[in-house]
Amino acid sequence: MPAVPPAPPVPPPAPDLLEFDADLTGPELDLEQWIPHYLPQWSSRERTRARYDVVDGVLRLRVDADQPAWSVEYDGSTQVSNLQTAVRSGPVGSGSGQHPFREGLVVREAQADRRLFTPHFGRVEIVAAIDGIDEHAMAALWMIGIEDEPQRSAEICVFEIFGRDIADDGSALVGMGVHPFNDPAITDDFEQVRLNADVREPHRYAVDWRPDEVVFSIDGLVRKRVAQSPQYPMQLMLNVYAFPPEAPATAAYPESFAVHAVRGYRAE
Repeated sequence: MPAVPPAPPVPPPAPDLLEFDADLTGPELDLEQWIPHYLPQWSSRERTRARYDVVDGVLRLRVDADQPAWSVEYDGSTQVSNLQTAVRSGPVGSGSGQHPFREGLVVREAQADRRLFTPHFGRVEIVAAIDGIDEHAMAALWMIGIEDEPQRSAEICVFEIFGRDIADDGSALVGMGVHPFNDPAITDDFEQVRLNADVREPHRYAVDWRPDEVVFSIDGLVRKRVAQSPQYPMQLMLNVYAFPPEAPATAAYPESFAVHAVRGYRAE
């Protein structure tokens, strides 16, 4: 069997291109950087409020056992703590809102248009340790279109890791790629790549988003290339999901992971 060629390195971005650097000095997050709610237009700001701690320069995003399901109507018992960098919707009763993840969504609480960080090409990276989730949870950083027009809706998944895909030694399958949703110019190109390092320790997950491609890397090494690219501004979605199991199975709350940095660099 021929040897698998080593993954090529990704050059580091120039420091002067940095335009987003998450403030993790604590004890609260900068609300000029993050909106601490998950798609509140399909539920409410109260029900979608994130839970987290920021201590010693590390953000721990978590879901607690007593946290309400974010949208019983549309997503059953799923619990989420999410930070996003923009939000918008149409009026209550309309179907206009970001990330139409299923058919029949109706705006339940209208959201004013807020755009805190909405890059259009460039690099987005996170340093994270997936150290506190079990088989009933998932951690992720992804990007979605603002959807000021319905077709501007694609997703770039920087990384997603399900607890069920973490081995006893900490190696794991890492999801990355693009999803079209309502963007006719994008075709689904998503896969799980194996990381033979301990994901419970900090690693750098990044995308270099270019006009003609999206390049995915882990710790500076290319792991996937997608030869297509959303052509409009996108926002960040940083979250931990919990999927409560049916009794008698139980989940190990809190479900959480540690974020050491989130940065965005504009394109050269």
